[in-house]
Amino acid sequence: MDSTLGRLHLITDTRPGRNPLGCVRAALAAHAAAGDDVRAVTGPLVVQVRVEDDATDLDTYQLALRVRDLCAAAGATCLVNDRLHVALAVGAAGGHVGALDLPVAAARRVLGPGAILGATARAADTGRAAVADGASYLGVGPCYATTTKSGLPAPLGPGGLAPVAGAVPVPVIAIAGVTRVRVPELIAAGAHGVAVVGAVSDAADPGRATLGLLRELADAVAGARIDGPAGPPERGRAADVEGRTDGERSRRRAARDGAR
Repeated sequence: MDSTLGRLHLITDTRPGRNPLGCVRAALAAHAAAGDDVRAVTGPLVVQVRVEDDATDLDTYQLALRVRDLCAAAGATCLVNDRLHVALAVGAAGGHVGALDLPVAAARRVLGPGAILGATARAADTGRAAVADGASYLGVGPCYATTTKSGLPAPLGPGGLAPVAGAVPVPVIAIAGVTRVRVPELIAAGAHGVAVVGAVSDAADPGRATLGLLRELADAVAGARIDGPAGPPERGRAADVEGRTDGERSRRRAARDGAR
């Protein structure tokens, strides 16, 4: 699995009345302030430019160009959803295609072999097929109900994400309805990271919301590493392992809180 892909993916919210560039700036600033320990686990912030269906190519290009510049200055990763010609035009790191966009194999030919290419999957077989066709990572969802995009199928939940994550050798990013409190169960189910829209754009303080997500991801990943990939410990060792896990999380939180 490519662990270099950032674990937090911020998708631009271009619904009326939203401020996508303001959210991107706040998220990038929060990532910079998160601390070396958090960034070492979560990797670079990934910003995916997604626009409403009725947005023009010119509007999409202008937004993507500004996001790419912000990402380049901050060491973040810029991707463009659906409109791969815009991704190429602005020099983004890659793109993401959904079920109704270009097929993954065609998208890979468009972007070239070195680009990051995300693909949407809801089942293990479609996930394996997408990876075989050139997907660098999978966006799996909707994991929960969401109001930021209409016409989605029923939510999968962590139980639906787990079989996909277990079937592919690439990172799986959980999407739709993701909040800070849901991060641990998604990581425990096998997600590499999460993609968010409303969790940041709907927040009174998008930077603070981003920082909370980053810290939760760092804690959840560290906890998963301590627990190990083989499931819960034997009954006789459970108390000891849980105590060490909780103690480690408490020490990390205390150290970060003291540094604020």
